[in-house]
Amino acid sequence: MTEFWLISAPGDKTCQQTWDNMNMATTRTNNISTNHKFTIPDLKVGTLDVLVGLSDELAKIDSFVESVVKKVSQYMADVLEDSRDKVQENLLANGVDLITYITRFQWDMAKYPIKQSLKNISEIVTKQVTQIDNDLKARASAYNNLKGNLQNLERKNAGSLLTRSLADIVKKEDFILDSEYLITMLVVVPKINYADWQKTYETLAEMVVPRSTNLLFEDGESGLFSVTLFRKAVDDFRHKARENKFGVRDFQYNEEEMKADKEEMTRLSTDKKKQFGPLVRWLKVNFSEAFIAWIHIKALRVFVESVLRYGLPVNFQAMLLQPNKKNIKKLREVLNDLYKHLDSSAAVIDAAMDIPGLNLSQQEYYPYVYYKIDCDLLNFK
Repeated sequence: MTEFWLISAPGDKTCQQTWDNMNMATTRTNNISTNHKFTIPDLKVGTLDVLVGLSDELAKIDSFVESVVKKVSQYMADVLEDSRDKVQENLLANGVDLITYITRFQWDMAKYPIKQSLKNISEIVTKQVTQIDNDLKARASAYNNLKGNLQNLERKNAGSLLTRSLADIVKKEDFILDSEYLITMLVVVPKINYADWQKTYETLAEMVVPRSTNLLFEDGESGLFSVTLFRKAVDDFRHKARENKFGVRDFQYNEEEMKADKEEMTRLSTDKKKQFGPLVRWLKVNFSEAFIAWIHIKALRVFVESVLRYGLPVNFQAMLLQPNKKNIKKLREVLNDLYKHLDSSAAVIDAAMDIPGLNLSQQEYYPYVYYKIDCDLLNFK
């Protein structure tokens, strides 16, 4: 399970006792969850008014930061062309996998100094993650343009002989060039009609040069033939060829143009390779930054909500539970039995009711403080 429940309950005689009771209740019969202490430092409490306002604000920041974490991870998957193992290898927080980071969470004092007010810390996170979001948009846009242009060119060089680029198929010597009277045309003939073509091409119009057809290239379904005729017969030839199910290509041999196309393809391909490494590195670094910020916001929410619910002085134990998939319902029941005395109304509170400072509108409500963290951030097709 990549899902974690971050909960808190008030300290009994001591916070250690709260931890021991919860741990015993969830592991006594059979392990319905794997549990870890979640350490939150002594943050500055501030006034009740500020805490109530901050509770709502943090819910919005939490959603925003989570959305950026998911965007960065999803874009990493796009850039690495959805190779799942490769993506997971690169989605690390502080150099370790996400589950290790959460279960061994330590507050980053350098990034989020605890001498600052809670509001300031939340603003540091918002500013940092907004910057990541903006940078991601700019970098993704540049890389996607490059990738799109390259794909368009690659598409031109593949597909049916009726539509694909012929630059890498035809050579100068296949054409009569610079003649006032004669022109070489290219015709796509289905393989099953080769014999018909050989029989009829000289009679499709007047002034077709006899025995002038050559097979230049073939794919699975068709062949590309050249044929030489007088310029004045072109329209007639084109019309008759169509009637006979032969596809005449509009193609002028232009060495400069073909060379430019090849060079453009090489340039785009080189640019994409050049940008790929730095882009993956940027995604890796900024995924880590955004994910770390997200877990710090979860920690802030637990702190604020615990103070609002359990009062002062600050005395609560934050705990991280990783539910066993088969026992989610059982775990809820055990936690409810353990903590229902904290809030007898919790069992009947409707999640749609709005109680100021408790932010229930987006969140299931339980007698204990509860936030879900899901580490499965990728929607693979």
